[in-house]
Amino acid sequence: MKFSRQTTLRSQATVTGVGVHSGLPVSLTLGPAPVDAGFIFVRTGLDGCDREVQASAESVIATEFATVLGDREGPLVSTAEHVLAALRGMGVDNAIIELDGPEVPIMDGSAVAFVAAIDQAGIVTQQAARRFIQVLKPVQVRIGHSFGELRPHAAGFRAEVEIDFANAVIGRQSYTLDLNPERFRREIARARTFGCMSDVARLWSAGFALGASFENSVVFDETRLLNTEGLRYSDECARHKVLDVVGDLALAGLPLLGAYRSVRGGHKLNHAVLTALMADRSAWRVIEGETARRSSRGAEAGSGMVGGMVAPAYGPDVS
Repeated sequence: MKFSRQTTLRSQATVTGVGVHSGLPVSLTLGPAPVDAGFIFVRTGLDGCDREVQASAESVIATEFATVLGDREGPLVSTAEHVLAALRGMGVDNAIIELDGPEVPIMDGSAVAFVAAIDQAGIVTQQAARRFIQVLKPVQVRIGHSFGELRPHAAGFRAEVEIDFANAVIGRQSYTLDLNPERFRREIARARTFGCMSDVARLWSAGFALGASFENSVVFDETRLLNTEGLRYSDECARHKVLDVVGDLALAGLPLLGAYRSVRGGHKLNHAVLTALMADRSAWRVIEGETARRSSRGAEAGSGMVGGMVAPAYGPDVS
């Protein structure tokens, strides 16, 4: 992990698609932001004016099937997690995220299109020192059968994610990632969102998944994977949960120095653990890059497991 200076984008880059839940077309533009700005969403064309919302834990107003950001007047940006994961995963500190619809486009269900947009825009170093939120003591949350914990980890940010689905095709999977741009690009960015056919009717009746398709989701029935092209990784579901963790915890506002463990988690748990951390001022502190550099130790490579066995990536390479 690089600890020295903040970064932003050199120029703008735009992607277009549809929202996975709204089904509405949307254009999203990533662009530069000043030092200490963090990630700022700008909704355009709302009654002739633009509205901004800071990507922060305090701006989260819903977490049922996606992370939704808003203000006192209501929701502004839904499904924020994938673009936030791309920015944090690729080492961007400050960016403006402008969109003309209510939901970040789902693209192919992963973060790879946003990584490509970041590559197109370019990343530049800014003059200010990078700041971090350092976790000082464990913070734990249980929600039913789900468990989440943030604990100290000086070497950077580590995500340890375990999923356990009743659907036997998905089953139990786990993945551990020590976050840096190279590993995020190689191991996580291409992992797609996923779901079960048995949930589709319930989601539709609740007004969700109106834009979902085999082009932007990995879909299972009770006995098999339904996507004809197959999986990008044998543990793609666990990897996508790591992607969601990186995006949801980007709402801390600064990069985290800590390890996050999630068991049977999702957006609700991720947000609850982050909120619990921020509420306990004895559990964290803000430090600058040089302090973080001195306290860092070597990080280990990520690893994937399915049912307790190491699972190598497989399938076609997608740019």
